[in-house]
Amino acid sequence: MAETSLSPRALYEKVAELLRQRIFDRELLPGSWIDELKLAEEYGISRTPLREALKVLATEGLVTMKVRRGAYVTEVSDSDLADVYHLLGLLESDAAAVVAARATDAELGELQGLHDELEKSTHSRERFFEINEAFHMRLLEIANNRWRDQMVADLRKVMKLNRHNSLLKSGRIEESLLEHRAIMAALVARNASDTAQRMHEHFRSGLNAAA
Repeated sequence: MAETSLSPRALYEKVAELLRQRIFDRELLPGSWIDELKLAEEYGISRTPLREALKVLATEGLVTMKVRRGAYVTEVSDSDLADVYHLLGLLESDAAAVVAARATDAELGELQGLHDELEKSTHSRERFFEINEAFHMRLLEIANNRWRDQMVADLRKVMKLNRHNSLLKSGRIEESLLEHRAIMAALVARNASDTAQRMHEHFRSGLNAAA
């Protein structure tokens, strides 16, 4: 990555994305110290854009800045995780109710298509969670509230810090698929209150699996 080939803003945003992905891929583990000198040398950049990138990740909750000690990958406590799932349950159940009440038939068809993909993805944990996230993101797009979208995006980044724990729980994929079937059925029935309840239960189950 040549530092002179990108504008300062584009450079630190690119570095932030690279580091974000390394955190999600567990190359940088929760609680680990981030070696700025090593990373700057690896990426062929100065420490200035690297520090700007770390500030971005800190605002997202993925990195914790400690005075005179540098940056660390955030460790998510049980309390943190419970708070994140609680807020996601509130925000996404509200969005689900909006979609049940207002979505066009074509939009519900898109969600059905994603759900059908989910049904075919149980053989791969990573693929299952990729389609699962796509379903949730499309539902939020249809609900069309950019403030809620931004809050959910930030919360989901923190949730991903603990994602692999939930992946390892035996039977969780099957449970999640059953929950998604119930959500989809409620959406198709255009039952806003039932859809919201099903979504809320989905996140409560997700927390139990991640804990």
